[in-house]
Amino acid sequence: MDNYVQARKRMVEEQIAARGVRDPRVLAAMAAIPRHIFVPEGQWHHAYEDHPLPLADGQTVSQPFIVAAMTEALELTPECKVLEIGTGSGYQAAVLASVARMVYTVEIIKDLSVRASLILRRLDIRNVRFRVGDGHGGWPEFAPYDRIIVTAAAETMPYPLAEQLVDGGKMIVPVGPPGSQVLTLLAKHGKKTVQRHLMGVAFVPFVRNGEGRGTRD
Repeated sequence: MDNYVQARKRMVEEQIAARGVRDPRVLAAMAAIPRHIFVPEGQWHHAYEDHPLPLADGQTVSQPFIVAAMTEALELTPECKVLEIGTGSGYQAAVLASVARMVYTVEIIKDLSVRASLILRRLDIRNVRFRVGDGHGGWPEFAPYDRIIVTAAAETMPYPLAEQLVDGGKMIVPVGPPGSQVLTLLAKHGKKTVQRHLMGVAFVPFVRNGEGRGTRD
């Protein structure tokens, strides 16, 4: 039995819709997916509050509003193939999978990737593929992607990832050093890209294999 249905309903109404997220598919996904099972059981009573929550390995699950806002900004369709860099808990991947056709997600910490895959299997979410590895190279095997989402902050825009987008594709990524990060939406048009700044954010750094690793804040 899911004892958190009303908590999710309040989360969607008070934290997400009230702050401007309008896509009904995103709101429905946020209302349906049990965020509490993506965090340690001792944190379940905080799962639907308006802040990130800790995971193992010093990682976190994003604030619900940020998950919803990033998903909406991608303007997903049911036909979209999405690449996620930074699986983390798997919560963002679950939301994406509820709206898009297929999600390919890359995580550098093996234990996080394994745990996330088990949770999504438990939820019977079957349209997500997992890979353990350094996300800077994307996942070329299944490129190009309609959308790309990066869940840790890059110092500068990761243009090599944008090369794995289809023409007309979009990528969302927090860009900048700690204290001055901006959530940025990139749209690809042929060989050109157009960027739009959405909001200030605070994510942990997106670093290369061997440097340590942080996922979303």
